[in-house]
Formats: sequence, C-alpha cells, structure tokens
Amino acid sequence: MFGHGYSVGRCARSLKVLLLLGTLTACDEDGVLLSLDDPPAAPRALDAHYFAGVVTVTWTLAPGWSGETFRVYSRRITDRDYFLIAEVSSCAEGACEYRDANVAAGVTYEYYVAAVGASGLETPSSHLVEVAVPVPDPPAVPVTVLATALDGSVFLTWSDDARAAEDFSHYRVYLDDGDVFLLSETDSEGFLDLRASNGETYNYFVSALDDQGHESGGSSMASATPRPDYHGELIYSYLDAPSSSGFRFPLNEQDGPIVHGDAPGRHFRFEQDQAGWWLVPGPGAEIHNRVFSTSQLKCGPGSDAGCIDVTIAPARDYTTQAVEALPATTYVLRYSGTDGHHYAAVRITSQGYLDDGAVMVFDWAHQLQPGNVGLERRGPAALVRYGT
Repeated sequence: MFGHGYSVGRCARSLKVLLLLGTLTACDEDGVLLSLDDPPAAPRALDAHYFAGVVTVTWTLAPGWSGETFRVYSRRITDRDYFLIAEVSSCAEGACEYRDANVAAGVTYEYYVAAVGASGLETPSSHLVEVAVPVPDPPAVPVTVLATALDGSVFLTWSDDARAAEDFSHYRVYLDDGDVFLLSETDSEGFLDLRASNGETYNYFVSALDDQGHESGGSSMASATPRPDYHGELIYSYLDAPSSSGFRFPLNEQDGPIVHGDAPGRHFRFEQDQAGWWLVPGPGAEIHNRVFSTSQLKCGPGSDAGCIDVTIAPARDYTTQAVEALPATTYVLRYSGTDGHHYAAVRITSQGYLDDGAVMVFDWAHQLQPGNVGLERRGPAALVRYGT
C-alpha cells in the first residue's frame, strides 16, 4: 500500500476509467491519483539583480512543488508584450536561478516566472521584478605596475588611480603566459605571487572593477624573473681560511655556496691583505669594474622610500682582475655556464675579524635564466639606475 490509501494497481485502474470519461489525470510515484487540470503551485520569493553585464533572476520552490518546470519571461518596459526567454528544469536545494546575459546597457527590464504543470497549465509568480541595467563606467586602468623579482616569488605593486572612482570595488591580477589566467582579486595595490619559480619569466597585468562588476581594461604588462638570493652570507679571507674563502652561486638549495678558494668551479674568492680587501673572480667569471653604492641588495616590499639598489646588470666593462671590496657596495658579476652568460649581484654589508681570521658578510642574488640581465626586474620597463 502507498500513501493516501491507494495502491499502484488501484490508481492505475481508476486512471483508466477517468481517461475513458475524458478527465486529465495521472498517478504520482506513490500511487496517488492526481488531476492534471489542477494548476501548479506558483514560484515564490521572486527577485532579480544586475552584476557585471548579467541580470540574475531567482525564486524559491513552493511547498507543493512536485517537479514542475519553470518558464522565465521578460520584456523591456518600453515593450508591450513579454517574451519567453528560458525554461528551467532543475533547482539546487529549493532555490532556482536564471542568468540573463542578453541585456542591453541603459535599458530597464521586467521579469516574471511561471510554474508549468504536466498539462501545460502555467501559474505565474505573484509579482513582477524590475531591473535597470546601467551603462558601464568602470574605474580607471591601473598604471605604473611594477613587478619585483624575489627568491621564488614575485611582488607586484601599482598606483591607486582607480580609487578616484566613487564606486571602486577591487582589483584583478592576471598572469599572461600565452593564455590569460586570473590569479587573484584584491582590494589593495599589491599582490605577492608565491607560486612563481626561480629562473622562469612571468608576465602580469592588472584591472580595476566597480561595485557593479564593471571591469576596466588591463594595465600594461609587468614582467619578472625570480632568482635565488640570500642575506647574511659569511666568507673568510683566502689567506686565513682558504677552504672557506671561495663562493659559487648555487643552482639549487642543496648546493652549498661556500667552496675552497682554489675550487675550479668558484665564481670568486675573498682576499684580505695589507693593501685592502678584495673580490677575485674565479675561472670563467668577471666583475664589473664600476662601484655601485647602494642601501640594499634589492629594493622591494618593506624598503625605505630612498632605497637604492642595482636592478639591471651592465652589458659591458667587466674585468677578470681583482676588485676592491667595500662595505655598502654592490658588485655585479657575469659568469659562464653551459647555456650562456649568467648575471649576479653581491652586496657587502660588513667586514671585520674573528679569532681565526678576516671575514666578510654579504648578500647575494643571481639569475638562473641565461642572458637575463634583470637583477631585480621591474615591468613594464626595467628601471635602470646606473645605465649600461
């Protein structure tokens, strides 16, 4: 036996009799005899709103809903008739939705929804909803987008021009590697891409959105190539501790950078004598012969407003001769690899003596990508403070 005292067999026999009499009827899944002439329950809580070029119409199911489909009708308020624009046959957890993307800017629309019974009878919603589609006026395009290469990440910053719009909402950050990907949305003028890998070049652009989802055009492209760096490396003088006086820019974190001062793979070694403190290039390596007075190895997140660094490796004027090592100074190196020239920077932070000899403390960074002169690449065009 099934609900309401009808068995499936009894309902089927009753249905046969009623059909012979010309009455539209049916049996539900529990064997209950239904009349298809009864109108379906009307949809409830009809609402609609506009966002980002789309009007979303929503409604909820009535308690008496038994699987009926819904028809969505719309018209411009300047039109006389409504038009059927969609049929919706499924709803999630009692809530139904239709997204109307076929709307024109500056036009106001009216919508209603009707439930459709098995016989085709419709029961409309109890009221209409009206939505005015605005003329898009997105915020200004962000300008002055800068990309700062870090160790295993890229830090993006941009100017706040878009905030001049009263309805400004937030920004979108995109990655363009031939295909465009949305990386993040943020309400600040900065983004840290922690998924970037050292030795790979990344291209970014930024857009601004208002509170109705209207998006500006994309900014100019900003590029960066993350590269390994390290702060506070200590090295001994070759005359005092030769086994800890050489340095090699590592290709990965497993390679120790401090090597013997005579190691054939060293990129430079540190020497100290009565004449001074010296950086001596290793086999296949050169040091630029110009001295760059700097305040940090690289300027970026958290740097002082007057921060000075070296952003681009010079293209020429390198030497294989020893160069005097001075504190608060950055040295640019070029060394040969199997895939071409690589560029690096060393900034000396301090010099002094320990019980076992003279030592030098320095920060360093180098490019894994051959031929890339960006020591701290900033886009769309690299900032060159010292020329080439």
